[in-house]
Amino acid sequence: MDREFLIDLFADFGPVTIRPMFSGYGISADGTNFALALRAGLFFRADEVTIPGYEAEGSGPFEYQTRAKTVTVNSYWQLPARLFDDSDELAEWARAALAAAQRAKVKKRPKPKKVAKKAAKPAKKPAAKKPIAKKPVAKKAVRRVGKAKRAHRSR
Repeated sequence: MDREFLIDLFADFGPVTIRPMFSGYGISADGTNFALALRAGLFFRADEVTIPGYEAEGSGPFEYQTRAKTVTVNSYWQLPARLFDDSDELAEWARAALAAAQRAKVKKRPKPKKVAKKAAKPAKKPAAKKPIAKKPVAKKAVRRVGKAKRAHRSR
């Protein structure tokens, strides 16, 4: 899939940003990545709300091979092939994928740390610092260039 094809494909969805990623492209809207266009196909972001729709269509999650095993990425599912011909329905699936990506972003936000109450302990006096002995620094030989040579070099 090339960039122009992807731009046309998402025309009914709205403006998208398409950036090179892995062996294809990452597709985002409003700063949130919601789709991957790879050699293996087009994959949309999915979660527990949207996965049943992909399963009903017979689609599966994104998988790739390493030397030792097959890795399954359950957060991206392959877009059903029939949607490439129906731009209105593809736009609906893209909106659902964007919503899934935004829900995942909210889940990942770090929770504010609770401030632990300090137990009443007697204050410790800071240890006296020992002076640091400085080591002598070896001077580097600097080659000086005369004015005549410097003028000649700048020409």
